[in-house]
Amino acid sequence: MPNKTVALASDHAGVELKEILKADLAARGIETLDLGANSGDSVDYPDFGRALAEAVADGRAGRGVAICGSGIGISIAANRVPGVRAALCHGSLDARLSRQHNDANVLALGARTTGVDVARDCLAVFLDTEFEGGRHQRRVEKLG
Repeated sequence: MPNKTVALASDHAGVELKEILKADLAARGIETLDLGANSGDSVDYPDFGRALAEAVADGRAGRGVAICGSGIGISIAANRVPGVRAALCHGSLDARLSRQHNDANVLALGARTTGVDVARDCLAVFLDTEFEGGRHQRRVEKLG
């Protein structure tokens, strides 16, 4: 990961989990780019998913973590930006395979569907797992 900065973004449902994961990143000495939301006031997840995806696509961050209530909406929003491969993960196996096989550069999580400990495990595995390349490279290239 050339740029070690990790961008984080959430809607109102994901603010608490975002702050927990941001602290975990800081404990690992990883710089963060927090793109909001910053309160429980209702906001629209597509705005935050796009902001995060643009930060990854333009190189301000090497990877990203996107969080909404289910993780579904914000992952859809992020995946609309060319060069972004957001993977909605519900466990560490998903996170590992998203990196190994899909070279995912955004981890998407559901704050209402994923426990804090599982989310923390997903983040650690997502950061520590490298893309395998090989037979997976041509498939990732087809994603655009």
